[in-house]
Amino acid sequence: MKLKSIYIIILLVLTSIVHAQEVLMLEDAVKIALENNYEIRISKNDLNIDKTNVSAGNAGMLPKVAANVVDNNSVLNTKQTKSDGTVNQLNNAKNNSLTYGVGLDWTVFDGFKMFAKYDQLKALQKLGEANLKLTVVTKISDVTSTYYDLVQQQQQLAALDSTIVISNQRLTLAQNRFTIGKASKLEVLNAQVDLNTDTTALLKQKELYANTKTLLNQMLARDVKTDFKVIDNIAVDDKLLLPELQSLAEKQNPQLEAQILNKKIAELQLKQVKADRYPTVKVNTGYNFTDTESSLGFVTQSNTKGINYGFSASLNLFDGFNQRRNEKIAKLQVDNANIAIEQQNKALETTLINSYQTYLTNLELTKLEQKNEAIAKQNLDITLEKFKIGTITTIEFRTAQLNYTNAKARYTSAQFQAKLSEIALKELAGNMSF
Repeated sequence: MKLKSIYIIILLVLTSIVHAQEVLMLEDAVKIALENNYEIRISKNDLNIDKTNVSAGNAGMLPKVAANVVDNNSVLNTKQTKSDGTVNQLNNAKNNSLTYGVGLDWTVFDGFKMFAKYDQLKALQKLGEANLKLTVVTKISDVTSTYYDLVQQQQQLAALDSTIVISNQRLTLAQNRFTIGKASKLEVLNAQVDLNTDTTALLKQKELYANTKTLLNQMLARDVKTDFKVIDNIAVDDKLLLPELQSLAEKQNPQLEAQILNKKIAELQLKQVKADRYPTVKVNTGYNFTDTESSLGFVTQSNTKGINYGFSASLNLFDGFNQRRNEKIAKLQVDNANIAIEQQNKALETTLINSYQTYLTNLELTKLEQKNEAIAKQNLDITLEKFKIGTITTIEFRTAQLNYTNAKARYTSAQFQAKLSEIALKELAGNMSF
């Protein structure tokens, strides 16, 4: 009886731990992940970098203005012979020249390369948005899958709780029958062994449940020791239709969207390469001050100030066929981008069809396992009543008990697998909404 009391205490403690915790709703878990998850935060920062890079200055559209100062000094031994034969000579003659001012340099035409680059920067920002969306969708999918994994594990714990209750009843009946001489000691020992087995399974399931909670806390980027429980049921959306999913995937799948943007970026890169065939025109202007001093010469001191301006133009006539080579490479990169889009479309279509078939199969298995669980429960109830009055053997009772436990586990697993199929389809469609 002491050993039985220990089992009951263990059961009560484990059950109270599960039921005393605060319930974490899936919507709350997703909200926490969107705010805290490390990968999402990094992806957001990457997007902010892309946004910051979208500027006219980064594309080369704006002029460059620079302030400059040049100070030259010299100490020389100088000898000058004039045209009339006069000789001037001075040792350690000092010469100073100071020039300072502001200059502007502006590329006004470069074959429209700057406009193609600006469009490319905007396309890179959209690519960053697609990458952020992919990260968000993937993490929401991971959080949702782990959450429902906890739900099915929690259901497994409840099923094992029921199994231990039944095993305790069986042990009590065996001990009572042994006391009045209607059963052997072997029946009591078998009941005790089966109770031990069920308790071991409960403890292992409890360990798995705790480890999965730690994993979910890690995904939410919060204290991994945070305790919680999840909802008690798995609701599967059984209304998904393949044509609607395919239509959504063509518009919203972030991986396909990224490949389309990569093609646009490659096309804009080709435009920039082709722009090198055109001349480059620059204008420049500035305002400078110049002060000079000389110890020997016709002018010993000079001051000038004023504006200067002009333009320059250059055209590449021959560069060792590098222009042709660069254009050929850029065209091949555009071709590769087209191939990648075709490949992604085909892979997406194949994955959607296969995943949808798995989804339909799991829905059917869920219905079947639900019926099996009901039958197994009914069989267990009848067997338990017969066992109480001693009309069946302990082996038959244990078989009925295990059949119910296994049926319950299969039904829970079937629900979970159906939910995973639903999540996978919505992830492919880029439609992880709640």
